[in-house]
Amino acid sequence: MSSCPQCGAKLNSGAKACPACGAIVAPEGHAKPGVASAIFTHVPHPHIALRKHRSPVARVDLHPHDNAMQRFNAFIACKITGAVGTMWCAYLFAMLAFVSLPEAVRGGTATLIAWIAQTFLQLVLLSIIIVGQKVDGAASDKRAVETYNDAEAVLHEAIQIQEHLAAQDQVLTDFIGELRQLRQARA
Repeated sequence: MSSCPQCGAKLNSGAKACPACGAIVAPEGHAKPGVASAIFTHVPHPHIALRKHRSPVARVDLHPHDNAMQRFNAFIACKITGAVGTMWCAYLFAMLAFVSLPEAVRGGTATLIAWIAQTFLQLVLLSIIIVGQKVDGAASDKRAVETYNDAEAVLHEAIQIQEHLAAQDQVLTDFIGELRQLRQARA
């Protein structure tokens, strides 16, 4: 009679699992001495732990970086977008547009409407729209990545549950077989 290398409980010869701790015991001669394998070892998805320690994606991380020209173009575009895409720039553009307002009022209704449409709305709303798009785009990108990673983690967990159930099924099948053998031996 041997003993479970994990908990030390006595095992019947040919037992595949320890009745005390549930550890799967390899047949004699197949396992390293003193080592028992567990029925199932849960491996959490790496994204679950990673989310707790990772910083948000920065805009600079998404810039093209294949060659110097791409890096330069991305740098210039980001600087201009960053400068124009602020509410302070929208306020500045509004003040600039108001400089020409008295002339537009003196020009009559058509000139005033043209000033509102072509000068004020286009100039001021440009900055405001860029600000909104930057905020919405960053939030949307982050949500998309998080949703993908969450779905990947859920899928991984579902696979782990399936593997765990399969391992339990095998142990139960083995126990049922052993019980049948014991009943047949007693009969």
